[in-house]
Amino acid sequence: MMIKILYFASLREQIGRDSDEIELKKPMRAIDAWKQATGREALAEDLLVAINQQYASQDTLLKDGDELAFFPPVTGG
Repeated sequence: MMIKILYFASLREQIGRDSDEIELKKPMRAIDAWKQATGREALAEDLLVAINQQYASQDTLLKDGDELAFFPPVTGG
């Protein structure tokens, strides 16, 4: 199973790239995909997660072909 991961805003700068494609060898939650793709253990509490352009939980299970996005909180003015 393949998924695409997108990183936005300051998160993209911290990681040093805007996307990854990873293979899931077993059912995986969004947080597990984060760990596999970035090598970072924790996902900051305030980071937002979206799966297929819908807000989701860090514990949401991923499916083949999903697009997973991580981004910092959005503020308006």
